[in-house]
Amino acid sequence: MTYFVLNALFSLHFLLIYNFSDLIDKNEPINPPSKTEIDKGDLERFSKNKTIPQEIRQVVLEALSYFPDLIHTEIDFQFKNAIHGSVMQAQPKISSLLFQNKQNRAYRIKISRYLALEDETLPIESLPKEVLLGWIGHELGHIKDYLDRSAFNLLGFGVKYYLSNTFISEAETAADSYAVAYGLGEKIIATKNFVLNHEKIPLDYKKKIETLYLSPGEILSMVEMAEESPTEEN
Repeated sequence: MTYFVLNALFSLHFLLIYNFSDLIDKNEPINPPSKTEIDKGDLERFSKNKTIPQEIRQVVLEALSYFPDLIHTEIDFQFKNAIHGSVMQAQPKISSLLFQNKQNRAYRIKISRYLALEDETLPIESLPKEVLLGWIGHELGHIKDYLDRSAFNLLGFGVKYYLSNTFISEAETAADSYAVAYGLGEKIIATKNFVLNHEKIPLDYKKKIETLYLSPGEILSMVEMAEESPTEEN
């Protein structure tokens, strides 16, 4: 029995290594639904299938309002005391990844309860609203990127993310691309500027953002291109 288990694991590892080239080959254009003005009193409708800590409920609902096509997607927003090397992480729930089809798959967004500075910690809800909106919007961009991937593809995605900085950059660019396309470009820029310009953000985290993520200028270029693109008439 042990032999068959080990053989299956080895086979899975082998297949993952040799299928990485297919993991992020997604060059089709992003076509977000038309965004209509949302009354703040109507934001609660975006709480469907969502679990959200009360401290950040309103800003999460506002971020979700930019992604109306995620209204039926189950997402659990979870506070964590610490997330190694990150402030937020978006992941599929393993149980649903293995036992549910794409349409019924559930996701979690882990959110650091406190932002660690060099000499203090800040409750995450104390950050400027547009910064928090951009951070959450980026994670929702990851979930948009995950939706059409198979379970096998996502398993490989997770492995490669921990093995390759090049792959990390591609994955983070994809998340930013979704967030910009869905109207959160200015908020993404605010988040990046907050991290890069805050004098007490640890230098190693700033270096990570500078090295692996798009710069504020690159995001601005994406926003300008999106604004210049002609919209199709229905």
